Amino acid sequence: MAVQLSTTVRNARLDAIETAIGTSAIMKLRTGAQPATCGTADSGTVCATMTLPSDWLAAASSGSKALSGTWQDASADAAGTVAHFRIYDSGGSTCHIQGSVTISGGGGDMTLDNNVLALGQQVTITSFTLTDGNA
Repeated sequence: MAVQLSTTVRNARLDAIETAIGTSAIMKLRTGAQPATCGTADSGTVCATMTLPSDWLAAASSGSKALSGTWQDASADAAGTVAHFRIYDSGGSTCHIQGSVTISGGGGDMTLDNNVLALGQQVTITSFTLTDGNA
């Protein structure tokens, strides 16, 4: 039998993630397979780097937490096919969240308007939600 948590506890855990990472989190969109864990060294080429809004995730509700504000990079750093993302603290050196990237309907942890980037193209995140387990 699995441990179950109330929605209140699940929401508190999710809100603690944004608090721990802090304001002005940095996200990098990268080519290739994501590393095994957040503690593993970065992999792939950085195609886009963006500083997320100060309040970058909405308040948790019903055990999930979605992006807040506009997550956008006005100019891609490099051309390539984005396959994973990493979210770092404001210093940009400690990875706290990572996952897969696809276009809408592709089943990734995060979706982009277009995951095949050209140098200098605008990049927009269209969907990202964290969902807490143990419901």
